[in-house]
Amino acid sequence: MLKVLTCLTVEHDFRLVVVAAVVCFSACLTAFRLFSRIRGSQGMVRGAWVLLTGLVAGSGVWATHFIAMLAYKPGLPTGYEPLGTLASLMIAVVFIGGGFAVGAARRDTDNQIAGGVLIGLGVAAMHYEGMSAFVTQGQIVWEQAIVGASVLFGVAGSVSALMVAGRARTLSSQLMAGSLFATGVCALHFTGMGAITIIPDPSIVVPAQLLSGGVLTFAVTGITAMIIMGGLGAVVIESQTSRSALERIRRLANAAYEGIVVVEEGRLNDANAAFCDLVGAPLDALVGARLEGELLIFDPAAPRGGERRREAVLRPRDGMSEIPVEVFARVLEDGRRTETSGLTVLAIRDLRERRSAEEKIRYLAEHDGLTGLPNRNSLQARLTAALDRVEASGEGLALLCLDLDNFKEANDLHGHPAGDALLVEAAQRLSSVLPAPSFAARLGGDEFVIVQIGGGDQPAAAAELAAHVLESMRRPFHYEGHELSLSVSIGVSLCPDDGRTAAALLTNADMALYRAKESGRDRYRFFKREMDETIRERRNLARELKAAIQAEELMVYYQPQARASDGEICGFEALVRWNHPVRGMIPPVEFIPIAEESGLIEALGAFVLNQACADAMAWERPLNVAVNLSPLQLNQPGLSAMVHSVLVNSGLSPQRLELEVTESALFKDYQRALDNLRQLKALGVRIAMDDFGTGYSSLSTLQSFPFDKLKIDKSFVESIHRHDRATAIVKAVLSLGRSLDIPVVAEGVETGEQLAFLRGENCAEVQGYAIGRPAPVDTLTNWTNLVAPKPSRRRSTAA
Repeated sequence: MLKVLTCLTVEHDFRLVVVAAVVCFSACLTAFRLFSRIRGSQGMVRGAWVLLTGLVAGSGVWATHFIAMLAYKPGLPTGYEPLGTLASLMIAVVFIGGGFAVGAARRDTDNQIAGGVLIGLGVAAMHYEGMSAFVTQGQIVWEQAIVGASVLFGVAGSVSALMVAGRARTLSSQLMAGSLFATGVCALHFTGMGAITIIPDPSIVVPAQLLSGGVLTFAVTGITAMIIMGGLGAVVIESQTSRSALERIRRLANAAYEGIVVVEEGRLNDANAAFCDLVGAPLDALVGARLEGELLIFDPAAPRGGERRREAVLRPRDGMSEIPVEVFARVLEDGRRTETSGLTVLAIRDLRERRSAEEKIRYLAEHDGLTGLPNRNSLQARLTAALDRVEASGEGLALLCLDLDNFKEANDLHGHPAGDALLVEAAQRLSSVLPAPSFAARLGGDEFVIVQIGGGDQPAAAAELAAHVLESMRRPFHYEGHELSLSVSIGVSLCPDDGRTAAALLTNADMALYRAKESGRDRYRFFKREMDETIRERRNLARELKAAIQAEELMVYYQPQARASDGEICGFEALVRWNHPVRGMIPPVEFIPIAEESGLIEALGAFVLNQACADAMAWERPLNVAVNLSPLQLNQPGLSAMVHSVLVNSGLSPQRLELEVTESALFKDYQRALDNLRQLKALGVRIAMDDFGTGYSSLSTLQSFPFDKLKIDKSFVESIHRHDRATAIVKAVLSLGRSLDIPVVAEGVETGEQLAFLRGENCAEVQGYAIGRPAPVDTLTNWTNLVAPKPSRRRSTAA
């Protein structure tokens, strides 16, 4: 080592040594500034940066070598072979560029060491290839140990420089790495120079065509300066371009609602304003913080990968409570890199609003939106859990089905807001009489359920609770100064006597509720097996009726209507019939109420209307057809649209269709019924009031709506000449019709005496067995053909 120091201090020009060191440091610093661009690029751009880095670093190291060689003064003539000199430059560029490429390929120790070794060996190969081009008037003797030490110095400097640089993103890391690399290069060169001894030999002649020191100095200085300046220029231009792009990206990121974070090596490198607001700290205080563990706590079971969604908890710096967040991660490096070694962009979404909304949705999915009680879906789950509990504990359980009496009347009289207020108050009263763990639920409308868990011996406990509920509901309700009276009917089923499943208990309690309502309301009834058969029979019939409607197994019969004056048939009334395959012919009086109770009346009415219009369209004579509308149909919002669709599909003229409504049907929802009637009238359909005289406000109804026809109820017609009051009523109705210019039809005409009386009183039309019985459509041809005899001569065929 003493020989190396002696060589440096005695045989070198210190001025040129300083110049060589400055050139070496400048080239090495520029190389690591370029190296940072290699790490952040891909594809052809990456290759271009590798080439430029190799040129800058290789030419800089090569220039360092030859400037230092010019500083060497052996006291003998010297020169340099051109080919060897050029070859050393190419070796430096290729090896050093390759080493930087290896070091940038992956961010791990193996690549740093491999790249450093390749660079160090490249510098050594350049040095000793350059020394082979050195010619002097003497014999050069090498000390191999010192040569080996020089190579180790070069490799150590290169490896340590790459390890310190890392991604070389900051100027400080570039300065440190450049200094280490320059130190290794200089150590290699001057140690290598100390390894030679020149023995003068006058017989050796230095050729005149060799490169002189001045030419070499000029060439080295010029080439190196241009390459280093070109590299620095590329860095400056790229930095400005990147800075402008970064500013644009930052403005865009700051406009985002979600937090955006750039993570490098597991630590926060950059973030937008939304993330800073979320964390409650400025960006300067966050840069360098370890994201996972310090700011974000991830679920360890969450999946990992290049692109994914994970949920985590964010820890704000301002001491606020932890924030649930959703994290979308994207690793921006190639597939060989991992999240901990690559550059990762995270989008962080605040989940507080979503969690709050999900909680509300979950609550609404399980609770009634009006009363806050558990809804039907929640009842099933909670009742099943309660059954499991009582089965394990041996406690008693009772299920109470409740229905508010007179609720519809109060709702219609005071409006829906009053109805809602009544339901809320009723729910509060129910909850107030229920000790935990018993609970109440709302099935819908004015139907509630109470599940009583424990409470004592059954059925005494259920009876006591039902009595408390009845008493609670009997207290007056108040709404906007009005005192409203309600009561409740209750059906009770017990577990396990009346069922062990939720479905069985609900079904049986509902049957008991039906019996409570039949018994006069405002009372409770326990389920009894004998009531099961009657109600079950009605429900079976409802299911069979639904199937019959869907399969179009029902039939439409037609009863003729005739002019009273001459008996000429002028139309038919459509009447539905059900010929059950097992039960036989079921009277309408039995299945029509079932259809109304089970919600099938609309489908049934639509079937009859479709069939009647289609049949009437097939008649040769343009006779009218009358179809009854049930109260539920009359209050149906889409009634006029449905009738219009039937007329269009069948092709029947609206003037031939007559819809019959009962007066009592109007008062279910008076305003909606009148609106529907007006819309039907606008279509051209004729409207008749059926069973006139049996309602309680007939004259006011006639004043409200211009009916096309009045039908006297058959109960009055049957009593003609048998009861004076009935006879007087028929005369009064006929007189009223003439006064209002509304034709009157008499139903239930069965005798010639009744027919003669009605003709004498100028009744417009008659209907009844005296004219013809209801019959299938294929038996009506005598009346519906263009040439038809009078019906009075063929009453037997109509029957």
